[in-house]
Amino acid sequence: MSDAKQKSVDVASQQMIEQAEAQNIKIVWDRYDTMQPQCGFGQLGICCRICNMGPCRIDPFGEGPQKGVCGASADTIVARNLLRMIATGAAAHSDHGRDIAEALLLAAEGKAHDYGVNNPVRLREIATLYGIKLDGKKDLEIAGEVALKALSEFGQQEGELRFISRAPKKTQDLWRKLGVTPRGIDREIVECMHRTHMGVDNDYKNIIMHGLRTALSDGWGGSMIATELSDILFGAPNPIKSKVNLGVLKENYVNVVVHGHEPTLSDVVVQAAEDAELIKLAKKNGAEGINIVGMCCTANEMLMRHGIHSAGNFLQQELAILTGSVELMMVDVQCIMPALAELANCFHTELITTSPKAKFPGVTHIGFDEKRAMEISKTIIKRAVENFKNRRKERVVIPQETMDLVAGFTAEDIPYIIGGKYRSTWKPVNEGIISGRLRGVAGVVGCNNPNVRHDFGHTEMVKELIKNDVLVVVTGCSAIANAKMGLLKPEAALKFAGNGLREICEAVGIPPVLHVGSCVDNSRILIACSKIVEEGGLGESLSDLPVAGAAPEWMSEKAISIGFYFVASGVFTVFGTPQPVLGSQKVTDFITKDLENIVGGKFAFEVDPIKAAHLMIAHIDKKRQGLKLKPMMYQNG
Repeated sequence: MSDAKQKSVDVASQQMIEQAEAQNIKIVWDRYDTMQPQCGFGQLGICCRICNMGPCRIDPFGEGPQKGVCGASADTIVARNLLRMIATGAAAHSDHGRDIAEALLLAAEGKAHDYGVNNPVRLREIATLYGIKLDGKKDLEIAGEVALKALSEFGQQEGELRFISRAPKKTQDLWRKLGVTPRGIDREIVECMHRTHMGVDNDYKNIIMHGLRTALSDGWGGSMIATELSDILFGAPNPIKSKVNLGVLKENYVNVVVHGHEPTLSDVVVQAAEDAELIKLAKKNGAEGINIVGMCCTANEMLMRHGIHSAGNFLQQELAILTGSVELMMVDVQCIMPALAELANCFHTELITTSPKAKFPGVTHIGFDEKRAMEISKTIIKRAVENFKNRRKERVVIPQETMDLVAGFTAEDIPYIIGGKYRSTWKPVNEGIISGRLRGVAGVVGCNNPNVRHDFGHTEMVKELIKNDVLVVVTGCSAIANAKMGLLKPEAALKFAGNGLREICEAVGIPPVLHVGSCVDNSRILIACSKIVEEGGLGESLSDLPVAGAAPEWMSEKAISIGFYFVASGVFTVFGTPQPVLGSQKVTDFITKDLENIVGGKFAFEVDPIKAAHLMIAHIDKKRQGLKLKPMMYQNG
């Protein structure tokens, strides 16, 4: 196997990795190689830098120091480090939700004229959930009240987050009994930082239980606010056809890559790129038109609402620039590699930052302002158009690989798709599981990481799951990975799915792998699971369901928070490479064994995607036995 094939299973990525090597340009895999061997203490989670008496590290072999200068044990240090990762991940996704709520408020106040209420039905549903009276009120008036209610939950000090009420009652009661029901989004994150300050919480179990509370404030708070209010502002996604991979870049077009996570700018950019004057200018500069493509989770946001093509996932951001065909890459927040600035200088590509939270030294910053969204979008696209003449045609190498996909399924759409146009119901899903035609459901989410062969973990795991009649839902970079493999097409059921799942997919006309959004949209999976419980016949809490989750190529702290809110919700969750906890056997046992008896969910670590898939299948079968369901209808290979 060639070096490029060892790094990625995606043919387009392999081509660009070889291109980088031929031009002696260092990209993420090269930087990963030069970092070897990586710090063993850090990988085990047993180094501490939270005060100036350190940094301290615990000897995992028992021959050196077993306590930090302050007396903190490996258990305390590992738990504190883990809690800080949860806090950062929850803060990232929840701050996304805050930004969406602020945009909705500006639209309601008439201060952001490029936005409005695009989903009045969802607006009224969420308003009702918040206890807002609707009689005689116009959409924008209701939107303002919804935005204020959502924003108040960030600073809320007591009580419960409102979306907690959407979980099954038995699950809610367990959270209250354990004292992990989140009071306010920011409060739980701040308390993480306080608890992990020198000389505060020393009990690893107590530390991790607050981690559950903080993660729940993300999944059932900040992330859910981001998803629901985005649907109100930009419109709810509907199943939509599109294409994916680097081949969506066009040789004779002005290529603009929109990269990051927040849809407030990207949604308007899609409209701005259709401006007649900008298209005329592009043609004047020698291009045939303007081609907007997405990267990472911004790709998913634009894909599921507008059908905009996706150029790739996290590890392809450098590869897009390496094609020599990108006039401009605009970025906002999260998962943006600092290396992009230096790489862009090797080509004609202009890198533009748009968020005040994420500036790069030496990179042009055009600050985004919701009040001037269209004006700013056109300014950025015009720069791309004017840069087209600087492209060096001899350096353009665009892989031809593309793949068709269907994206944009939601917890609101799926019941209509499976139940019929005029009958919204989850009953066919529940009946499929109860009858043994469908084994269960799995959510496969998360990032890419150069410590795992690119896309291999995601795609091999998913193929093994659907072969065994497990319906899979995907988000984020995992969604893009599986799309590139052709698993997000209805035809994939014929090639990859087991007999039971294939029958359901053929009858309904859906893929065996459902794209449900960006990484912040994992909250859609929580809602779907709650609706399945509500439908009946599969238990009374989320932990009763024959479901499992996985992050096979996880990279960011957001993945840690996501994993913990799924485990806290009662879902068995497999991570590929281990979280940095192996330096403490007690912490490792607590999150991979003991938590199941407390909240119903637990973690497992397994880097082999096939073995990991079978851990999930075994868990799903255990839940089926607990529910006394019928044996599986088919025995697939």
